[in-house]
Parts: sequence; C-alpha cells; structure tokens
Amino acid sequence: MSDALSAIPAAVHRNLSDKLYEKRKNAALELENIVKNLTSSGDHDKISKVIEMLIKEFAKSPQANHRKGGLIGLAAVTVGLSTEAAQYLEHIVPPVINSFSDQDSRVRYYACEALYNIAKVVRGDFIIFFNKIFDALCKLSADSDANVQSAAHLLDRLVKDIVTESDQFSIEEFIPLLKERMNVLNPYVRQFLVGWITVLDSVPDIDMLGFLPDFLDGLFNMLSDSSHEIRQQADSALSEFLQEIKNSPSVDYGRMAEILVQRAASPDEFTRLTAITWINEFVKLGGDQLVRYYADILGAILPCISDKEEKIRVVARETNEELRSIHVEPSDGFDVGAILSVARRQLSSDFEATRIEALNWISTLLNKHRTEVLCFLNDIFDTLLKALSDSSDDVVLLVLEVHAGVAKDPQHFRQLIVFLVHNFRADNSLLERRGALIVRRMCVLLDAERVYRELSTILEGEDNLDFASTMVQALNLILLTSPELSKLRDLLKGSLVNREGKELFVALYTSWCHSPMAIISLCLLAQAYQHASVVIQSLVEEDINVKFLVQLDKLIRLLETPIFTYLRLQLLEPGRYTWLLKTLYGLLMLLPQQSAAFKILRTRLKTVPTYSFSTGNQIGRATSGVPFSQYMNQNEDGDLEEDNSNSSHQGINFSARLQQFENVQNLHRGQARTRVNYSYHTSSSSTSKEVRRSEEQQQQQQQQQQQQQRPPPSSTSSSVADNNRPPSRSSRKGPGQLQL
Repeated sequence: MSDALSAIPAAVHRNLSDKLYEKRKNAALELENIVKNLTSSGDHDKISKVIEMLIKEFAKSPQANHRKGGLIGLAAVTVGLSTEAAQYLEHIVPPVINSFSDQDSRVRYYACEALYNIAKVVRGDFIIFFNKIFDALCKLSADSDANVQSAAHLLDRLVKDIVTESDQFSIEEFIPLLKERMNVLNPYVRQFLVGWITVLDSVPDIDMLGFLPDFLDGLFNMLSDSSHEIRQQADSALSEFLQEIKNSPSVDYGRMAEILVQRAASPDEFTRLTAITWINEFVKLGGDQLVRYYADILGAILPCISDKEEKIRVVARETNEELRSIHVEPSDGFDVGAILSVARRQLSSDFEATRIEALNWISTLLNKHRTEVLCFLNDIFDTLLKALSDSSDDVVLLVLEVHAGVAKDPQHFRQLIVFLVHNFRADNSLLERRGALIVRRMCVLLDAERVYRELSTILEGEDNLDFASTMVQALNLILLTSPELSKLRDLLKGSLVNREGKELFVALYTSWCHSPMAIISLCLLAQAYQHASVVIQSLVEEDINVKFLVQLDKLIRLLETPIFTYLRLQLLEPGRYTWLLKTLYGLLMLLPQQSAAFKILRTRLKTVPTYSFSTGNQIGRATSGVPFSQYMNQNEDGDLEEDNSNSSHQGINFSARLQQFENVQNLHRGQARTRVNYSYHTSSSSTSKEVRRSEEQQQQQQQQQQQQQRPPPSSTSSSVADNNRPPSRSSRKGPGQLQL
C-alpha cells in the first residue's frame, strides 16, 4: 500500500474523496496520467497496488464521497491502462458492479458512468462480465432515481453495441438469465427485456428463434400490459418471430404450441387474438410435429369460436376448418380418444357455436375413424344423450346425426332407441319439447319403418303404463302429421292388400294398444274401418275421460287435413264404405254435443251424399244390430271384403288383435282403479280420523258441562230421582227387542 501512496501524490489522494465533483474529476485525470506512465514503464506491481488501494480505501469506504472517488478512480485507471486493461478487469469491474446496489443514488449514478468509461476502453473483453452486468442493468432500469435510469440507459446502449459486434457472446448462458426475468411486471424492466430480445434477434450469428420457447410465454404476458408502448413492443417482437418461423425450415412447434394453447384462454382480448393467430399459422406449417398436440389445440380453438370479438371468431373458425381437413391416421400418433374427450367437454359449453363445432368434430371422426370412435363410445354416449335436451334445435339436430352415424350398426341402433325411450321416460319435458323433433329426424337419418318398429317393440314391454300411453300418443301424432313419414303412411294404407303393410300394421298394433285413440287412428290410416268400429264399441265408461276426449278432438281435426283426403273422398261412396261411416258416427257419439270437434264432424257427415243409400240398403244392414260377439269373430276387415274375400289382408287376425287391445286396456283400467282406491282410502282414513277426533272432543266437553251442573249426591234424592226419571230410550222394549 505504501508503494501505491508513493506513486500517487497526497493531493490526488485527498481530492479523490472531495465532495466537489470537479476536484474528484481533476484527481482522476492526474491518476490516469500516473497509470499511463506506470504502464509505459511496465511497473505492473505498482498498478496492482493502486487498484487495490482504490478498492479498499475508496470503493468500499463507508463514506459516500470516498466511494464516488473510488469509482471515478477505477475508470481513470482503466483509461490509463488502455490496451493493457484486460488483464486487470477481474479486479476493476466487480467493485463497480457492486456499487449498482449502493443505497446512495449518486453512487449508483457514478457507477454507471464508471462502467460506461471502462466498457468503452475494453469493448469485447468486457463480455466475460455480461451476465452480471445484464442483471445489474435490469435492476437499474427500474431505479427510483430518474438520473440513474438515464445513466443506465446510456450504459445499456453501449453494452448492446459491444454484444452485437462480439463473437464471444454466449446465448446459451444468457437465455436462462432472460427466462428468469420474463415474468417481471415492472414496465421499465419489461421494456429493457424486450429491447434486448429485439437486439439479439437482429444479430445474424445469434439464433434467438431456437430459444424462443424459453421466453415466448413472457412475451405473450406483456401483450396484456397496461402500457400501450410495452404492448406495441411485445407485439412487434412477436410479429418478427412469427415471420422468421414462416421462413425457417426447422422450428420446435411442439413446445410453443403448449404455450399458445394456454394463452388462447387469456382474459385479455389482444393476447387471445395473437395466440389464435399463431396457432393458425402453426396448424398450416407444423405438419407432423403437431399431431400429438391436436387435442390441446382443438381445446383452445373451440372456445374461441364463440369469442365476443369477431376477429378472434374468424381466425378460430379458419383454424378449426384447417385442422379438421388434415388427413392423419392413429398410426401417425393421432389420438382419437383425446380429440373425443375435448369435444365431449366442449358440449357443456355455454355457447351454441362451440357446441355445434364439437359435434361436427365427433361426426368427422366417426366418418374418418369409425372403428376407433366406437371404442370410446361409452365415454361419450351419455353426454350425447344429454345433449338431446339442449336448448338449441341446431345442436339437437347435429346430435341426432351423430347418433344416427353410430346406429348404423344393429347393436348400436337397438341401444340408441332403448336409451332414447329411457330418456323420454326420465324426462317428460324432453318428450314434450323435443320428442317430435327427435323422432322425425331419426326417421330421416335412419329408416323410418325400422325406427317405428323398434320403438313399438320396446313400448310393448313397457312397465310404466302411463308413460307407454303418452309415448304411443306422441308417436301416433308424429305418424299422422309429419311429412318425413309420408312413405310410412302410404305403406300402412295398403295394410289390407300387401304383405309389407300388414306386417307393419301388426308390428305397431302391439304397442299402439296402450292408447285407444292411437289404435283407432292406426285403423283409419290402414283403412281397417270395421276393426276401428269394433274398437269403438269395445270402449267402456272408464275409457272415456278427459285425456281420451282431448285425443279424440285432435283426431277429428286431423281428419280435415290433406293427410286424410283419401278418407273424405271415400265418403262419396257411403254404400261401399259403410264401416267407415259407422266408425265416424261412433266417434260422433262419443263427443260432447257442444264441443267444436262434434260440430266439425257432424258438418262433415252432413255432406255425405244420400243418393247411394238406396242401393242394397247397406247402411241399414251395417247398423242393424249385429251382435258384438260376431264382430270379434271376424278375421277380415274393411268394406271391400264383400267383393274380394280372397285379398291378402285375410292374414290379419283381427279378433286376436282386439283381444290383445282389450288385455292391455284392462291393465290400464286396473291401474286406474288402484290409483283411485288408494286416493279414496287415503282421504277417507284421514277424514275418519278427523271425525273421530272431533266426536271425542265433543263428548269431553259434554261430560265437563254435566259435572258442573250436577247437584251434590244424596241417597234419598238419588232414589227419588231414579224413581221419577222417565225410562231411557234403551230401556224401553219394543216389539222384538231385547232389553239389555
């Protein structure tokens, strides 16, 4: 240390710690000349002693002015060393860097100034301290003192220049340092980081794109910053990287895809738009690299399809279509189960557009990878059934298309119809709101006859009689009114003349027995008018209730629709269709006279021409009191059998059908009686309990009143009273009565 003091004059030593900057500056200039002389003479020992003295007595001094003098002195030494400075940097730079965290803002300021001067001298040799300097500059960029910030910016600019022209900079060592700081929220630090990313990316020899996955999430995080300038800088950097990705032959799409998927769900609109735009480009460029990320990407796209921002919706839809058009096989790593799982989850979305696209994906997978989809059917089947209750008709129609696609296989067809019936049974509102839509669509997508036959088979064995009746009534109304079932109605119209119609009639009859009005409608449709009349005559008082009359009202109104045009035209030949007339008159007799349906039907029957009645007096013979038992023994039906007794409709055993109908109706009647008896006993038992309780209360009140009015007892008065008391009603003997 004495060597250093001998080399440095006392005035210089004293002025380095002076409170005035000018004196410290002049002392530093003198120190610079001294070091130059020592360097030219090669006296490295004294130079080392001078540096050691500056560090111990000045840079580490508790006095702020001493620390300021030490910093300016170290910079002066570096300038004096010039080209020889590199060998002393390990001693000079660390104390300067440590001063960046000094409590005194002026010391921090002079530390920036000192390091700036040092860097200008050593340039590339300075790189070995880059990570430490970068860390210090990152902190100084958010310094509370504006002057310090300004000094740090100047130093930062110089360091960037040095790095861009240096071939010793290690990007591998720098990236972990950058990654650690990317999630800092301070706006000044964010600007500092984006600035460095942009500068390093502009250097041709530095491959920042290869390390993009390490700091991509941080850049996306900056897109939601409150500062417009930071958002703009981050967006500019991302746009530049995206352009590089488009032009680069090799990119790690996988790691970045994971980040983009998360950012696509950001609450910030701008972040979502940028993320979905990147995903769109990745889907176009990624190829095989993204196959195993398709499920995650789809999970990000589907919610964005319903985004409130139109730009996001447009890009999301485009990306969705692009992804769906890619042809990949499970052998390529395409996970059908994962895609189905994502689509199943999105079926619970609050947004209709997302639910629709989820169903489109299931449908697409079913068409392209049917075998794999059927393997996961149990995982999605319940969700698809619940979707039938969706508030959107478009969603329900798509669900039905998916179900129809699955039901192409016989075993799945049976399972689908069974589950549909189960859902209708469990949720009455579903049958009311969606029943017609579901059944009609299923008849379009699948064979209508096949659907109705399967439904009839299931309902035939239904234990819940009320549900069976309601379901049959709904199916019957759909059969009579839906345009989609016109071929089925035409087939039934030929039930008496062709085998296919007869088989369908018999198949439906078994379950249609749950509803008298459904059976009558089926007979009218099949032109089995005699059997319809017999069914009407078989009805008893219990069958004619409000529900029956409501169904009858609907049927009468349907008779006036184009569907039953053929029936109304047959009324032009009453002599030929006598059983049709009898059936209609039978329905008329069941209707209340004041009802609108009664007036409609009576008006229609009044228009029947009477000129053909004279021929053969068919009406008279048809209504001349033929015993009901005789109708039951008929194996034929219709009005044409008198002229064509050998027609194929003879294969329908109508007496057996009638017996089947009565057996089912007896079950309904028995259930109705049981329900009435139960309600009667419940109400009567509660009523009797109340009556008994009131009687007991009255007796108690009477006894209390008698005790209050009765005089004190005495033997004489008691006997007199007994003798004078008139005999009670129970003690009087009448003819044939015993006195007890």
